[in-house]
Amino acid sequence: MADPIRIESGYAINVFARCIEMHATFYARAHGFGRAFETVVAGGLAEFSPRMDNPGNRLWYAVQADRIVGTLVIDGEDLGPGLAHLRWFIVDDQVRHTGIGKKLLAEALAFCDAREVEVHLWTFRGLDAARHLYETHGFKLAEERPGNQWGEEVFEQRFFRKRA
Repeated sequence: MADPIRIESGYAINVFARCIEMHATFYARAHGFGRAFETVVAGGLAEFSPRMDNPGNRLWYAVQADRIVGTLVIDGEDLGPGLAHLRWFIVDDQVRHTGIGKKLLAEALAFCDAREVEVHLWTFRGLDAARHLYETHGFKLAEERPGNQWGEEVFEQRFFRKRA
């Protein structure tokens, strides 16, 4: 039987490195992303880090047997007042389909609902399991457009969830 998975929040040693590693590994394998993608993720986390303890911001991570196996960030500052940005949501391959992604998302949305903010996120077409998860939690597609900020051409999608 696998070790239980627990969810924690705040800073932990290695949490940013694991977030970057999980993103780089998954998206390289699944979508052919490389250095440009990894750099965007790392740069964004570096920019967020000094602000992460501000009241509207929070980082959650899932831990199994002392290994970080999932992350999710709510950035309550970068989109403006009354808005929250859901960022860096990833679950390690070894714990996919265990429900831990749903639990991370539920924690983040409860945090946003308590602050009565609208939540936005950016993703891209083809991440069907993630899209299904977002839509079952009240997110709606707001826009879709071609983009290459990740180093590869994709159809970027912006989703939003109204205030609770």
